[in-house]
Amino acid sequence: MKSDLPTGTVFDIQHFSVSDGPGIRTVVFLKGCPLRCSWCHNPESYRFRPQLMVYAERCVQCGACAEICPQGLGGLRVMKEHLQKACSGCGECVPVCPANALETAGKTMTVQQVLREVMEDALFYRTSQGGLTLSGGEPMAQFDFTLALAREARKQGLHICLETSGHCPTEHILAIRPYVDLFLYDYKLTGDEAHQRHTGVSQELILKNLRLLDESGTAILLRCPMIPGVNIRPEHTEGIIRLANSLSNLKQIHLEPYHRIGLSKRTRLGMDDTSTIPLPDRTLLTGMAQEIAAGTGRETLVM
Repeated sequence: MKSDLPTGTVFDIQHFSVSDGPGIRTVVFLKGCPLRCSWCHNPESYRFRPQLMVYAERCVQCGACAEICPQGLGGLRVMKEHLQKACSGCGECVPVCPANALETAGKTMTVQQVLREVMEDALFYRTSQGGLTLSGGEPMAQFDFTLALAREARKQGLHICLETSGHCPTEHILAIRPYVDLFLYDYKLTGDEAHQRHTGVSQELILKNLRLLDESGTAILLRCPMIPGVNIRPEHTEGIIRLANSLSNLKQIHLEPYHRIGLSKRTRLGMDDTSTIPLPDRTLLTGMAQEIAAGTGRETLVM
């Protein structure tokens, strides 16, 4: 029987995660994001459609991809120059590559397909008080699919976390709220001008949605990406403390250190790599966490 539930584009399903909510969790990563954070770890999430990722160092220049490409983009090295523009992400070249130099980021899945894979780990959820985490990209950018997935997961008795930037229509955040046990809510920068400069969007809607969730009694965990040269500074520490003290239902604060996984992904996607962000000093972040914990009375962890 044909389902009337929407389909979505998923770029990864990660099993046995212990850092995306309580207990052992399965994290479903959805494509599509309205933000363009300068430090993004998942640039393959930007676009809603599937995208081709190229491992140029594996290429043996056999020409198999050129022969099968319906757009006639040529061999892998030529194709790489077109990944951001001409390539449709159809993925026909992936199975014919003998060197495994190509892969597709993103595939269309039904709610039932996702839940079937998620429920394979149900025993671990029960024994660890874990569950399902919806992430991205920005999962609220595929709102119909995310809402349907949360509703169906709730019917299965799963504990549900939603990781979000909060940049989405307010009516969407309120509609999904009854199906989410814990919001993993990003707080990226203090000050709207800095937020727009580094993410491409204003902070106004994000903070509005956060306060509405808090007023509705929803459990919230603040996730704060810590980026050298961007927000590791006293005024941001003070901003986190002020925000945390204004929230009644804040359970915990996580400081998320910048890492460089996103840089290799940008190269594989044919994107420019101009990043000069260094890795953060964990000793410094530990001191920030202690200051935030002392100023808020909330447990603050460096992840």
